[in-house]
Amino acid sequence: MSETLKYGNISSREAMELEERYGAHNYHPLPVVLAKGEGVFLWDPEGKRYYDFLSAYSAVNQGHCHPHIIKALCEQAHTLTLTSRAFYNNKLGEYEKFITEYFGYDMVLPMNSGAEGVETAMKLARKWAYNVKGVEDGNAIIIFAEGNFHGRTLAIVSASNDPVAYEGYGPYLPGIVRVPYNNVNALSEYLQKHGKNVAAFIVEPIQGEAGVFVPDDGYLKGCYEACKEHNVLFIADEIQSGIARTGKLLACDYENVRPDVLILGKAISGGVLPVSAVLADREIMLQIKPGQHGSTFGGFPLACVVAKAALEVVRDEKLAERAYDLGKYFRKELRNYEHPMIKLVRGRGLLNAIVVEPKDGKEAWDVCVMLKEKGLLCKPTHRHIIRLAPPLVISKEELDECVSIIKSVFETLR
Repeated sequence: MSETLKYGNISSREAMELEERYGAHNYHPLPVVLAKGEGVFLWDPEGKRYYDFLSAYSAVNQGHCHPHIIKALCEQAHTLTLTSRAFYNNKLGEYEKFITEYFGYDMVLPMNSGAEGVETAMKLARKWAYNVKGVEDGNAIIIFAEGNFHGRTLAIVSASNDPVAYEGYGPYLPGIVRVPYNNVNALSEYLQKHGKNVAAFIVEPIQGEAGVFVPDDGYLKGCYEACKEHNVLFIADEIQSGIARTGKLLACDYENVRPDVLILGKAISGGVLPVSAVLADREIMLQIKPGQHGSTFGGFPLACVVAKAALEVVRDEKLAERAYDLGKYFRKELRNYEHPMIKLVRGRGLLNAIVVEPKDGKEAWDVCVMLKEKGLLCKPTHRHIIRLAPPLVISKEELDECVSIIKSVFETLR
């Protein structure tokens, strides 16, 4: 078996067996092993090439192993990787200036994972509610939208209405309320009754895990205005929808909404390191004092250099504009293709989904397995939705080839 390998020293079968034997069973991966990545492509140990149409849940917007990001990583790795925040380092301030100017905020609080970013925003909102808004201690409420996916921590799953995410983890964090997504009136009505105790409304501009659910035009703007009316922070989780994925730098840009608190992650490092960031202006950010929140790795030198390089790629290669144009083309091609299993094609930029109608026992998972066999990797969500999100560096010619692959698979399912 080892003689047939092209990448690495174990076969696909051996890699899957090792994960099954020694790893926790908290994921159900597609049956493919990945050993190499470059641009829009991935390869298995045996050398088969695949188009990546998941981009590590939109973490690899700049493409796999982008040379500009890898160069920055390697140069810094030879110099200094980690100091902790017990000391200053010569890369953090430079990065903080860069990212705050890049997104137009006063200050940034750097963290590692997206979930940590959401937790940070929740803590900031509560501090602000008590210190600035004057909510009585212990009474602050944070509102979330139904159908959300903000991460896996206990606080965050307390806001979920998906049993898979929250069942068996109680008791749950108090002070959390859910309202229907894509319903400005539901938020407004709650705020009319309880707004004096509400610290923040946290929302995904596009719900990724829910199946690339794009809300109606005006939803974000309406929610933002309702928050302003009741002195409530509008917090946008752009961990998946941000960094050019939807055809704008931020999905909120479609409605000219500037969140009071912006949460970023995933593609902020181009898929090279776990990096997240929470951005806000001084009045909000400075409610957290020294010692009240932090992370050993938050803002470590290696992450700062990598994130700066990754954001430079987005800017210099005009990835938002590419995602906008190619996304329109991609949706047009799929919407013009009629098939009894395809109920709906939706999305923005290069964050898209096909909603499928099961046929002859075949569901979204089966379609994804068939696409994998044809050389295109994607993943279902909620059994009937296929999420399609290639790296934003994909060319029109490559996208055309992928459209042909998708159509060829569906043709076999007529």
